[in-house]
Amino acid sequence: MNPIYKPATQRPHAKRPFPLKTSLRPQRGRGPRHDFRTRIAEIRGKIPPVHEASLRGHEGTLRFVALGGCGEVTRSMYLYEYGDDIVIVDMGLQFPEEDMPGIDYIIPNVEYLKSRKDRIRGVIITHGHYDHIGAIPHLLDPLGNPPLYATALTRGMILKRQEDFKSSPTPKIEVITPESKIRLGTFFNVEFFHVNHNIPDSVGVVLKTPAGTVVHTGDFKFDYTPVNERPADIERLTQIGKEGVTLLVSESTDAEYPGHQISESDVQKSLEEIFKAARGRIIAATFSSLLTRIQQLIWLSEKYNRKVLIEGYSMKQNVAVSRELGYLKIKRGTLIESKELSHYPDEQVTIACTGAQGEDHAVLMRIANNEHKTISLKPADSIVFSSSVVPGNEASVQRVKDVLYKKAAKVYHKVTMDIHAGGHAKQDELIMMMNLMKPRYLIPIHGTYFMLKLHAELAESAGIPKPRIMIAEDGEIVTVGKEEIKKLKEKAPTDYVMVDGLGVGDVKEVVLRDRQHLSEDGIFVIIAIVDSNTGRMRTSPDIISRGFIYLKESQDLLKEVRRLTKKIVEETTIGGAHPINWTHIKDNLRERIGQFLFNKTLRRPMVLPVVIEV
Repeated sequence: MNPIYKPATQRPHAKRPFPLKTSLRPQRGRGPRHDFRTRIAEIRGKIPPVHEASLRGHEGTLRFVALGGCGEVTRSMYLYEYGDDIVIVDMGLQFPEEDMPGIDYIIPNVEYLKSRKDRIRGVIITHGHYDHIGAIPHLLDPLGNPPLYATALTRGMILKRQEDFKSSPTPKIEVITPESKIRLGTFFNVEFFHVNHNIPDSVGVVLKTPAGTVVHTGDFKFDYTPVNERPADIERLTQIGKEGVTLLVSESTDAEYPGHQISESDVQKSLEEIFKAARGRIIAATFSSLLTRIQQLIWLSEKYNRKVLIEGYSMKQNVAVSRELGYLKIKRGTLIESKELSHYPDEQVTIACTGAQGEDHAVLMRIANNEHKTISLKPADSIVFSSSVVPGNEASVQRVKDVLYKKAAKVYHKVTMDIHAGGHAKQDELIMMMNLMKPRYLIPIHGTYFMLKLHAELAESAGIPKPRIMIAEDGEIVTVGKEEIKKLKEKAPTDYVMVDGLGVGDVKEVVLRDRQHLSEDGIFVIIAIVDSNTGRMRTSPDIISRGFIYLKESQDLLKEVRRLTKKIVEETTIGGAHPINWTHIKDNLRERIGQFLFNKTLRRPMVLPVVIEV
């Protein structure tokens, strides 16, 4: 049930369940920026030292800039600069908040980098979650398509996502492992280390620079009995700490929680209790990229003679990539298609699906609302929420839970059972990382401001002096030297770049405010036909209302609006200057009708006057 971990290179490659358009297996040959001497040095197990002459004229300070991830848990993108070299870690997206109607997601603002793109030596991706890879298709072209460095699974997930962006340049990705050593530019020697997260093939990053060694943890936790991967390499982390760490850049997502994350093996034991008790179908919702959980559901289904249906576009994509690369172990015949559901009794079916965050169009919500094409809830179904609730999604998750509690036999979630282990370090693990690294300085990342603050306070309690702890919000530029860490007055732009359909950055704050206004108070359209010679209205104005009032029940109000419209138009046109200023008429109508409606209803819809000149 819990097979011994094998590196990806030793895993058998199963038949892929879904068609792949792109080969995801690492290709032969070296990636960009690797010359012959560097390759020979790597074979010998060492990287060429930075030449002393190349350091002349530089101040010996490293610059750190977060373009996302220091003020939110998502949109991770971090820059490290020394001399003429820039190294980027991660390019993630942020999903929209509830007050962002119509927005698909938000990506980092890269204005700071556009004039410096010729200095970008490489982009390192720590793991395959969308908040770390999701912006890649949008940012490669503006940044000159720099080389990417990622583990095999992460590379596969990047390439699979890239299939949906035909106009974006093909990423140049070199596969790295926790044992890799690479040189990026003149000043960055880069190494890696394996970390536990809730997706395999996650790594932390070691950046060796003339200003000192930086350790960037990525998302991590310490799991001594993980599933489908090996434990974190404590020996390697200890060695890095002994060699000396100037700056630790560490994630903060779970800094408010004491203790230690539960192990994935404990989660599997809890999930097994559900499989033993379930008398009907098991419908398990989780993150589409939580491959460890998907693997556990598959193993348990195979043990208890259940077939597995994978539902949800993104989850199918990730399963396809993981099978192609050998990261998911699935027996032949375990996976089925939705059209085959009726061939099996309910007690022999497991459905793994998306929608654990209560998203309107995700699979679980469609099942709950009886809107799914092939799956509807049955009284004997057992529902499993195997995920944490992303901050901001509490209300939507509660809504779907309420529906499911009415219709299903049993609903399980992490509050009632240990069926989910977070992928982020809690307080004991954060302190353990500090103790292993023994850094001179600390910058907390990957969190909202209160998470960063709590992490900073935790670091102080662990013995790092307060002046050596720097909370840097998005856009703030921090310089790190061997004797000092400080912020500059200069800031990088970090205002939202919103993706809406095919548009990137064309939805600005004013458009978003209009959408919010429409969603809250609706729209009120007045169509007036005006004689251009006399300035009088030809007919009574037509009125269209959407999301504001129900016209059939508001006839008295509409009569008043029509009278006021005629009065405003004719006061503005009759006896006034010629030719008539039509813009002035529209502005008057918009302001005075808007105020009138507010006085009558205490709501102010978006008033759109349409004046037709005849």
